[in-house]
Amino acid sequence: MLSLFVAAQVALVALIRPLLVRLCRVTSRSRSSAHGQTTAEYALVLLGAAAIALLLAAWAVKSGKIAQLFDAVVGQLIDKAG
Repeated sequence: MLSLFVAAQVALVALIRPLLVRLCRVTSRSRSSAHGQTTAEYALVLLGAAAIALLLAAWAVKSGKIAQLFDAVVGQLIDKAG
C-alpha cells in the first residue's frame, strides 16, 4: 500500500513540476528567487498531502471502514439518547 502512495505522489510531482518551475521563473522577476522557491516547496507539500489523503479516503471507503465508523458513532448517540 505504501508503494502505491509513493508512486502516486511521484507521478503527481512529475506532472506539477513544470508548472511550478514556470511559476518560480515568473515570480523571481518581481521578487527574490528564495521566496518563489519557498512557495513552490509549500505547494508541493500540500499536493503530496492531498494525494495521500485522497488515497487513504479511497481505501477507507473501499474497505468499508467509513461505514463501520458511521455505524459506531450513530449507535453511541442512540444509546446515550435512549
